[in-house]
Amino acid sequence: MRSALLVAVAGLAAACGTAGGDSAATAPAKSPKKRGCPSALVRVAVMNGDTHRPVKNATVGIGRAVHRTNVRGFVWHRLKCRRSVPVRVSAKGYLGKVARPPFKQRRRVVVRVYRKALQWTMYGATPERTQAHEHIAIRPPFRVAWSRGLGSLIEFPAVVSEGYAYIGNMYGAIRALRMRDGKVAWRRNLRQKMASSLAIHGDKLVVHTMRGRVWVLKRSNGKVLWSKYVGSPIESSPIVRYGIDYFGTHNGRVYALDLERRRFRWIRGGNCKITSSVAISGRTLFLGDYCGRVLALNGRSGRTIWVRGVNGRVYGTPAVLGPRLFVPSSTGGSLTAFSTRGRYLWRVNTGSYVYSSPAAWGGRVFFGSYNGRMYAVGASSGRVLWTVRTGGRISGAVVVVSGVAYAGTRRRIVGADTRSGRVLLRFPHGDYVPVSGNGRRLLLHGFSRIWAVDPKRRR
Repeated sequence: MRSALLVAVAGLAAACGTAGGDSAATAPAKSPKKRGCPSALVRVAVMNGDTHRPVKNATVGIGRAVHRTNVRGFVWHRLKCRRSVPVRVSAKGYLGKVARPPFKQRRRVVVRVYRKALQWTMYGATPERTQAHEHIAIRPPFRVAWSRGLGSLIEFPAVVSEGYAYIGNMYGAIRALRMRDGKVAWRRNLRQKMASSLAIHGDKLVVHTMRGRVWVLKRSNGKVLWSKYVGSPIESSPIVRYGIDYFGTHNGRVYALDLERRRFRWIRGGNCKITSSVAISGRTLFLGDYCGRVLALNGRSGRTIWVRGVNGRVYGTPAVLGPRLFVPSSTGGSLTAFSTRGRYLWRVNTGSYVYSSPAAWGGRVFFGSYNGRMYAVGASSGRVLWTVRTGGRISGAVVVVSGVAYAGTRRRIVGADTRSGRVLLRFPHGDYVPVSGNGRRLLLHGFSRIWAVDPKRRR
């Protein structure tokens, strides 16, 4: 009996051992522990794109975290896995920026932002088409930083924003040039004649062509987003206010084109040829026509507020300074001043064509004539304060930057002190509208080439 019990116990133990062995053999092998994704401390430096100086107290959003830059423009952030995340930068007085820095390759990155006041986003520099940039502080003497040929006539100047200049030539070849070195970032050939500047509208460019078409391009790569046909040549440079592009055409009509809805808000007129660009002051639009009239229109409805006559065709663009409007007359050979409510104030006759659009700044008005002179006139009195011989007829607008009035003639740009008339610059290239730029440097425009210039350092 005892031996039988021992045999049974031994059999049971053997059975258990066999079962345990099978379980161990069939159990899956333990997988190795996954290696954790290491975090990294990254640094973002926010710099002024024009001056290369740090931007302190800027708001920097990295993922869901928000930081403020110190006096050196730095923020630090503990980034999980060093993955690519959007970095959003905003600062008072600066254009906002969204970037995706290469954190996978570098722990220290730089994001450049630009002061809104130092950009040149439309022809005439301001909605009032004053042809004067009040915030750029760059004066002669200059040194040339770079130069770029554009292949054909450039009658109207480049517009500039966030480190890039955008310009088209007569045949509709549009280029984006890097202000740092003049490198072409992209080129778009519309193959349509152009006789106006572009306008910057957010991340888009607005273009008018002589085939009567409005084009909207993507600013980052020049891609055509859409276009609108109006049926008559457009020489007016675009001006965009609250998403509406205002312009005149050769058939005498004035258009308000809603760029978001891609349809016309209103259309007015239809009599006399318009080459003038629209100037805006408050809610009122001002422009001239070939019937020798200056028109004041309501910007919201297009309704005519008032109409006044000058002594000849208006080819150029009126300028508004405070309560006064200054209108050039090509065949009349004069500059006429009105109040913005339509009251005649004064007139200066030059005895020769005045195609030049006036610049209005510092209580003075500056314009050129085919007689080869640039004029400075008191804005309130109309008294001629000084004139400067430029050596050739002046067709384009006079432009004022940092207290210097510039006029372009054939193969020359002349710059004169706005107060005294003393000549500060005689640049051996030029033709039409002479100058645009940004807070870093100016662009001097010749017949088919532009020069980027910096102020020389005085020893």
